[in-house]
Amino acid sequence: MSEILTSTGKRFELFKPDTIMIDPNDISHGLAHQCHFNGQACEFYSVAQHSCIVAAIVPEEHRLAALLYAATDAFVALIDEHPKLWMFVHQHFEEIIWERICARFDLPLETPDCVHQASLVAIATAHRDLMPANSATCDFLDGIEPSAETIRPWSPSEARHTYQQRLMDQLAVEHRRKAA
Repeated sequence: MSEILTSTGKRFELFKPDTIMIDPNDISHGLAHQCHFNGQACEFYSVAQHSCIVAAIVPEEHRLAALLYAATDAFVALIDEHPKLWMFVHQHFEEIIWERICARFDLPLETPDCVHQASLVAIATAHRDLMPANSATCDFLDGIEPSAETIRPWSPSEARHTYQQRLMDQLAVEHRRKAA
């Protein structure tokens, strides 16, 4: 089976995704129900909430990229980075879907460095706030300072609504910018 059924009822073809099938509603729904840290946090922490935190950290001109940089996870399951490196098929799907997402939302294929850096800050903050107090630290977070703010986990419903609103707001900003 090379397709998934999305929350809006579309059949999303993984081998040959069509740009027109990439729906912001499906992205919002999928990321809001996708749990970060593979569900191992003390409380539910969605990829949608993480993306909103990342978008709040980066400069305004990179917020759309920050909101969408994890959008492939709405269509292919989130897998921790280290095992993902060995899962070439998963990577292939993710790359193809990312290309279609970039085409759909007029983003460059290369994610800005500030988005990657902001993601690390958000991960370090979530690790501090949502993982067990005695949990091991991740090597890739060495030297990364968590945000001063504390993360209050959102329910999937709150994450979906908040992410969807921020994505729509940012798409409107981008549309106005390009029209000017």
